Amino acid sequence: MSQDTLFQLGMGPVSLNATQTEEAHVVARVRGIVERDDQDYFIEKDGITCAGTHLIIDLFDACRLDDIDLVARTLIDCVDVAGATLLHMHLHPFEPNGGISGVAVLAESHISIHSWPERGYAALDAFMCGNARPERCVDVLRAAFTPQRVNVQEILRGRGA
Repeated sequence: MSQDTLFQLGMGPVSLNATQTEEAHVVARVRGIVERDDQDYFIEKDGITCAGTHLIIDLFDACRLDDIDLVARTLIDCVDVAGATLLHMHLHPFEPNGGISGVAVLAESHISIHSWPERGYAALDAFMCGNARPERCVDVLRAAFTPQRVNVQEILRGRGA
C-alpha cells in the first residue's frame, strides 16, 4: 500500500525522531493522546490479571483475500469496533498469488494479517490491552471475507507479570 493510499484512508504513519522511543507515553504524545504515566494498561479478564487478550483467528474458504483496499478498510473497521487507537498500518501485496501480509500497529498493541487467496485462507492476530475489545473484530472479519469456517483461539498474555 502506498503512502498516498494511507493518506487517502486518513492514516499517515507515525514517525518518531531519533530522540524519541516507542514507549507508550511517547507514542501517545505523538498521537495527541493524554495518558497517565503510572497506568500500565494490564486488564482483568475472568478474574485473571494479564497484559491483554490475544486472539488467533483463522479464516477458511474466505473471499477477497487479495483485495488490498478491502483488507485495509476491514482492519480499520476492526480497530474502530474494538475501541482501539490506530497508530500506523502497513500492508504488502505478494505476486503472483495476490496474498497480503500486514499489520495495524495500535496504541493497544496490533492486528496482523497474512492471506493465501489461492487457498481461501487467512491467519490474523488481534492483540489488545486496556479497554479495547479484540473479540469484536471477529464479526467484522466474517462480514468482510465471508469465510465458511472461522477458528478463534484466545490467549491471555502476560499472566503473572
